[in-house]
Amino acid sequence: MGKRILVVGANGFTGRRVLNDLSRNDEYTVTGCSLHDDIAPGSGNYHFISADICQMGEQAALFREVRPNVVINASALSVPDYCETHREEAEIINITAVGQLAFRCEVSGARLIHLSTDFVFSGDSGRLYTEEDAPAPVNYYGVTKLKGEKRVAELCTNYAIARVAVVYGTALPGQHGNILQLVADRLRNNEEIRVVSDQWRTPTYVGDVSQGIEKLIGLPTSGIYHICGSDCLTIADIAYRVADTLNLDYSLILPVTTKQMEEKTPRPRFSGMSIEKARNELGYQPHTLEEGIKLMFNI
Repeated sequence: MGKRILVVGANGFTGRRVLNDLSRNDEYTVTGCSLHDDIAPGSGNYHFISADICQMGEQAALFREVRPNVVINASALSVPDYCETHREEAEIINITAVGQLAFRCEVSGARLIHLSTDFVFSGDSGRLYTEEDAPAPVNYYGVTKLKGEKRVAELCTNYAIARVAVVYGTALPGQHGNILQLVADRLRNNEEIRVVSDQWRTPTYVGDVSQGIEKLIGLPTSGIYHICGSDCLTIADIAYRVADTLNLDYSLILPVTTKQMEEKTPRPRFSGMSIEKARNELGYQPHTLEEGIKLMFNI
């Protein structure tokens, strides 16, 4: 008998890719769940249930119906500017609901794989962060995600936390794009785009998140893993790589400093994450940024 897998947040960018990829494996019976009923029935080899995991009754009913062996939580309120001004909503989704999921997984004996973020770090580093480095978030989104991680570790004995960063790839119809899609769209329309030149990230191809999660499903131990790309570069450099790979006009890219950007919400200056642990313990092998861009744009 194969594993019963529940993907929470299945209509989000990352959740949808995880749902699609895992449902191709005949060993899994996959159910996707999200707040909005916007995944077409019959669009893949999976079931879909519309449920609000912030409502305890709906979460309980979901577990009764699916009886999952593995729960993958890809749901989050993940826009830093929005979280900063909608703190209560951010807490409910990123902390309270996560704690309830962890509790239910513990009671039912399910493994919980919870997606987190590089934004748990302060960004004061000059080297790649490892899983052993102490988090110290600089914005409220990071604060809620760190508290969510702690709830998982406190309430659940069988878990994996997968930290991802700047996830990119081909957006499905109706989904928001990502920074790489935004850059490509602007440049193709001959429009200028301002991108920050002094914030470093390790961008992650969405298929690699899926690959990492599949490896974490079978892992017998609990812990935190950085599931991101191997290239650490600035947002501006990411934009230049997109232009380069797609042969688009460089001169439309306007690099600006964080100060010039005048973003209301602080962001970590350097939040590059090391993937050595995932490489060594999981055999995780992410695509390079160039490979990911080519996959994303079917080159």
